[in-house]
Amino acid sequence: MPIGDPSAYARGSIASTAAMRIRPIHALRRAVREQYASLRRARREPAAGPARSRFAMTAARPLALPTVRLVIARCSVDYAGRLTAHLPSAPRLILVKSDGSVSIHADDRAYKPLNWMSPPCTLKEEDGVWTVVNKGGEKLIITLEEVMHDSSHELGIDPGLVKDGVEAHLQELLADRMEVLGEGWTLIRREYPTAIGPVDILGRDADGATVAVEIKRRGEIDGVEQLTRYLELLNRDPLLAPVKGVFAAQEIKPQARVLAGDRGIACAVLDYNALRGIEDDKLRLF
Repeated sequence: MPIGDPSAYARGSIASTAAMRIRPIHALRRAVREQYASLRRARREPAAGPARSRFAMTAARPLALPTVRLVIARCSVDYAGRLTAHLPSAPRLILVKSDGSVSIHADDRAYKPLNWMSPPCTLKEEDGVWTVVNKGGEKLIITLEEVMHDSSHELGIDPGLVKDGVEAHLQELLADRMEVLGEGWTLIRREYPTAIGPVDILGRDADGATVAVEIKRRGEIDGVEQLTRYLELLNRDPLLAPVKGVFAAQEIKPQARVLAGDRGIACAVLDYNALRGIEDDKLRLF
């Protein structure tokens, strides 16, 4: 470029300025592409190690998950509701079931939880703290100190309980002879379906009141608890309510009888052999 040529100098200056502008734009586009690719890789490949937090969710959500979640953690638990209760720090199993319930278990109480929250309820997960709230405003606060295991499992549709021969036969015989429970009692249906499982027998007493009957070969506390859950659900149905309960078994433990009486549930001891005799007389043609 000739030294004395102003127009050439101007052209060179403009070209140089354009080049300076283009280079940052190219760099910016390249940086955006690299960041986008990095985000896509992060979505495909979950982060490993302690940087990944399983408890980073902050929004409360209804608990109605298609899977069962198992968490083994060192934790403390506080319950705030009609009364207060505290479980000090210890390793425990936290079970979040697909029906929305949350329960905390130790290794020394068989199937019974140390504390629990029945559905429907919501779960709010923050950094190391779970807050479970039911429809009554009661709270279960789980403080997680160390998580040793966290997994979710799809169990699918459960086929339900298959009763053994004696228990199933008791149900069949009693449904056929409701007068054993009281004069004028009638059957509505065997295996009456509910959202938490079938009620063994649903019937009506002489006054026309609905009665739910739970049948066991050996009557224990867990059977009373099971019938209590059925009654709580059935009494929400205006077409059935009020629904009374009868706990029927060949043998009823004293503790189960006391708990049933406390909850307004009647107890009936069934004689399997006598019921079979009734059935034999009924079927005898001569």
